[in-house]
Amino acid sequence: MAAKTQGQLIKEARTAAGMTQEQLAKKVKGLSASDISKAERSEIALTNEQVKAIAKATGVTQKSLLEAPVPKKATSGGKTSASGKTSSSGKTSSSGKTSSSSNTMKVSAEEKKLIQAYRAADADSKKAALALLKKGKNEEIGGILGSLINNPDIKDALSGLQSLF
Repeated sequence: MAAKTQGQLIKEARTAAGMTQEQLAKKVKGLSASDISKAERSEIALTNEQVKAIAKATGVTQKSLLEAPVPKKATSGGKTSASGKTSSSGKTSSSGKTSSSSNTMKVSAEEKKLIQAYRAADADSKKAALALLKKGKNEEIGGILGSLINNPDIKDALSGLQSLF
């Protein structure tokens, strides 16, 4: 029988503790219920700090979760970590640092807001935002980014900005 993956062990620990994914996410800074679900399915890899926080919240040993195998397919798509660091996929954390296997980059508060807004956007809005950024129109981009940060309805902001182009 194959060893259980980290995701399977996280799910077992959570359910044994009688917690929903949402309840666990509330106890682990920087993770949503969706992130917990993806981690349990081995779709994303969590940071050691996040895994330690899950172990603490569910009452299992950190070692049991940290030493469990993480499948290669469990790459992160930019999940926020409680530690402030990100995996090789470029995750951004609450401390504003983004890291990869080869470097570490500090992210400003404004950049963090952009990243969060981008992650919250639907696919069409993400495409539109990337298209606008690639055009290289610095003044217009500054206004667009400001709108993204301050406008709770990102899609409407992008739609209005698209009319400029």
